[in-house]
Amino acid sequence: MTSFRARAAGFSLLEVLVAFALLAAGLTLLLGALSAAARNVGQAEQRTRAVLHAESLLASAGVDAPLQLGQRSGSWEQGRYRWTLQVQPYVEARARAAAVTASDDAAATGPQLVQLELRVSWDGARAGDLQWRTLRLLPAPLERLQ
Repeated sequence: MTSFRARAAGFSLLEVLVAFALLAAGLTLLLGALSAAARNVGQAEQRTRAVLHAESLLASAGVDAPLQLGQRSGSWEQGRYRWTLQVQPYVEARARAAAVTASDDAAATGPQLVQLELRVSWDGARAGDLQWRTLRLLPAPLERLQ
């Protein structure tokens, strides 16, 4: 009876090997999921920083200095993020053909609708590129108002 009890008290070698195999498979899946999650957090952090910088630039466009038609560029965080802002007159798609033949005198004397196109890009292991478009109304030139 003692020999039966001694054999029944422990695990067999096959049971231990199966348990280790299941543990190894589970840990492999868990580490893979954690690695992917860390990679996604890094990408989200870079995109969030780019969005915050872009929102700040778009909010201050035309406030610090008057908006002028043309293109400006710069960078943030010691060149980590680069931006390009292009300001151009807005022409509605269905009115493009009519705008070619119309006179630009009305636009020169009154307020003007312009399109701001901002592109932010960054390099590195998780390089990216984002783009925003918005419209702004520029007031009439001061010399015309007086």
